Amino acid sequence: MALAKGTIEEITTRAARYPSKQSAIIPALWAVQHEQGYVTKDAMGEIAQILALPPSLIEATASFYSMFLTRPEGRHDVVICVNAPCMLRGADEMTAYLGQQLGVRDGQTTKDGAITWHSTIECLGACGGAPMMQVDHHFEENLTPERIDAIIQRLRRGVAPGEGAAGPEHASDRIKPSRSGGEGPSASATEPLRRKSPKRAN
Repeated sequence: MALAKGTIEEITTRAARYPSKQSAIIPALWAVQHEQGYVTKDAMGEIAQILALPPSLIEATASFYSMFLTRPEGRHDVVICVNAPCMLRGADEMTAYLGQQLGVRDGQTTKDGAITWHSTIECLGACGGAPMMQVDHHFEENLTPERIDAIIQRLRRGVAPGEGAAGPEHASDRIKPSRSGGEGPSASATEPLRRKSPKRAN
């Protein structure tokens, strides 16, 4: 699938802001993922052509950071933080509850194709709201089983992350894109970067 003209223009515009084209790789990957839902090898090749960089460098970056998807997944990507602050405030229990409610394991997609969920031992930078998770690029903090239920219900009704939520606990609208529309994840290279890490031992 060839990149849309708007995506190509966005990558070109953002690349012009950096003294090194390599600095534009992450924003370019975000732009493609926002358009297509994931980043194919062909798309990585197009990014390499636009930025005049080796394709291997684009592929290495996409594989290093777990927020970049290289195959089709659910309409929404849910990542629950199990770093130390979140773990101390119940992340393990919330992770077990989330998996039970979704009926899938870490890294799997629900049967209805609505949600793919992952856990990460890399901090997502919202320790004050632990335990927390990231839904697409919206932070959901101070998780409880009831809050998880509400989040899942909203996603399955087609409500975009961050919409239809009430209360100060939803104040972390630091990044509010979704793959289906709105302000895209390509908006910034400073979005939470989650390096791929080994699975935690059970």
